[in-house]
Amino acid sequence: MIDGIRDFFNQFIATDNAASDAARQHALEIATAALLLEMMRMDSTVTDEETATVTRVLQARFGLTAKELDTLLRFATEEARQATDYFQFTGLINKHFSQEQKIEVVENLWQVAFADGRLDAHEQHFMRKIADLLYIPHADYVAAKQRARGSG
Repeated sequence: MIDGIRDFFNQFIATDNAASDAARQHALEIATAALLLEMMRMDSTVTDEETATVTRVLQARFGLTAKELDTLLRFATEEARQATDYFQFTGLINKHFSQEQKIEVVENLWQVAFADGRLDAHEQHFMRKIADLLYIPHADYVAAKQRARGSG
């Protein structure tokens, strides 16, 4: 899963030092979408509520094109159930995004985790792993969790 997402990320929205703020924001959106889809598949079932939450976040918050949304959803259904290396993907996020943007990624992931009304142990583990790889301080991690819990 992560290799396909990384290839998509590099092909469509990779940014360099001269990239505009809009390009960097778009990169954040795609990276967040990829992780949201991985979170959606983290527990044993993908619920309608999780799918609706991912779709809502991708469309309402990020304004992804239909092509981008379709591509990411295809990755989620076609790839293996578990990614083996999140570091490669989170490394891209760490390189290109501010601390505030990384906290936003974590908050969006919590929204998906809470979407089905229960928090699975695999979802909790995934959240801690991603937050650690994104160098999110514990206080920001907890605050993002509380905001996401309150938004549902």
